[in-house]
Amino acid sequence: MTEPTAQELEYQIYELTQQLNEQRKQTPGVQVKDYSFETDTGTQTLSSFFGNHDKLLVIHNMGEACRYCTLWGDGINAFLTHLESALSVVMVSKDTPEKQRLFANSRDWRMRMASHAGGEYMNDQIAAEGMGTNVPGAACYEKKGDQIVKTNSSFFGPNDLYCPMWHFLGMAGITASEWTPQYNYWVRPGELEDGGDNVLG
Repeated sequence: MTEPTAQELEYQIYELTQQLNEQRKQTPGVQVKDYSFETDTGTQTLSSFFGNHDKLLVIHNMGEACRYCTLWGDGINAFLTHLESALSVVMVSKDTPEKQRLFANSRDWRMRMASHAGGEYMNDQIAAEGMGTNVPGAACYEKKGDQIVKTNSSFFGPNDLYCPMWHFLGMAGITASEWTPQYNYWVRPGELEDGGDNVLG
């Protein structure tokens, strides 16, 4: 039996992704409670994040100490305006609101931020058996009358559907084990005019 070509495999993934999205559209969902979060403007609830939309995307970020989560955040921020035309978006992590805002500003993130502080929301909605408690990913919620329903969720990781970086690298023959995201990229010059003492990086 002939192995499929890269192009054939890519088309199979494309078709399977379409099937996945159709299946997700039919997911009945599970009712969840109206969790509370801390923000830089005070306490807010999950229901308050919906705004004028009936659908909400919650990005589960591990916090400023994770380079991988930062990569996903940078990517999501790039098309935030497009996402917010269809649904509300908020990024949550265990970091304090003050720490979140400082880090978001350093990355030019425009998305709303909220802290679950590693509490009830994280334990109920983020933790996954065999993966830990503070797991990166995303969840979609829908407001149905007075109820909040979790419709779908997924985890983030190299080669997933939510960060194109890995697919472009893969096209160039670079695997996830050969490249690690950084907070910034600085190439040390061959010779530093100031002598190069105490240079970090």
